[in-house]
Amino acid sequence: MPNSKARLDHIKKIYLKFLKSQEVTSEPFRDKLGQLKNFFLPISEKIYRNYLNNKKTKIIGLTGGQGSGKSTISQILKIILKEGFNLNTVIFSIDDFYKTLQERKAMSKKINPLFLTRGVPGTHNTSLLLKCLKNLKSKNFKKFSIPKFDKSIDDRLSKMFWQNIKTKPDIVIFEGWCVGAFPQKNKDLIAPINVLEKEKDKKRTWRNFVNKELKTRYKKIFKLIDLMIFLKIPSFEYVYKWRLLQEKKLRVTSKGKKTMSNKQVKNFIMFYERITRHMLKNFPKKANFIINLDKSHRLKSLKFN
Repeated sequence: MPNSKARLDHIKKIYLKFLKSQEVTSEPFRDKLGQLKNFFLPISEKIYRNYLNNKKTKIIGLTGGQGSGKSTISQILKIILKEGFNLNTVIFSIDDFYKTLQERKAMSKKINPLFLTRGVPGTHNTSLLLKCLKNLKSKNFKKFSIPKFDKSIDDRLSKMFWQNIKTKPDIVIFEGWCVGAFPQKNKDLIAPINVLEKEKDKKRTWRNFVNKELKTRYKKIFKLIDLMIFLKIPSFEYVYKWRLLQEKKLRVTSKGKKTMSNKQVKNFIMFYERITRHMLKNFPKKANFIINLDKSHRLKSLKFN
């Protein structure tokens, strides 16, 4: 834990200020200090101890279903690691490495129309992502920029908006819904999992390609992760409910830019269903930290593996 009461009080102050800034919906955060004590501080200390083993840059994967709180928790961990343990911490999302709209249009024509929709493995620029992660861990680190993707326009922003990383970080929090995902067995791909797969992927070209990407390109990327945090939602059904909250928040923060209707959200999450269900079933055995969320979107329990 942070080694002085003054430092802990400082963390609490910044943490509470951050949470207040995030309360853009009608639902405020509950038991703020309890969550800090029972979840975020213990995880941060474990990350710190791991870093002390060799003081080399550590990549912390943070994953969970859509709307589970990945972005918020990433920011909280960054606050604690920086203010409590003096660790230079950067955050980026796998979402920012989505291929451009033009690139996905080309994929949709060449492989399957479903690839026009961002999200699944295969719709990220894996070459750029791998290059960025390797550079972050390299002894010969060179300053670079991380791309920025704007979901409201469904496209990558120009380089002037990219995140500049000028100094080698101690900790990298790499978050995203499919970070750390692993492939399914081929026999498990045969039966469609929802209406989308049944009607739009009858020959299985979409899901077979996604699975192949997980076996190859994404495997190389995820091997660079040092520790994994898994936000375990109660079931896939809560993805829809919590994604609606995300869209509500996006309407407030995106200043009138395009957001999804409830029907569009329902159709959109079908793209994520197969991998999300697979991760819910198998990922708790593989993650270093499992945070269980209850049906009210509250942090319920923490388990270390």
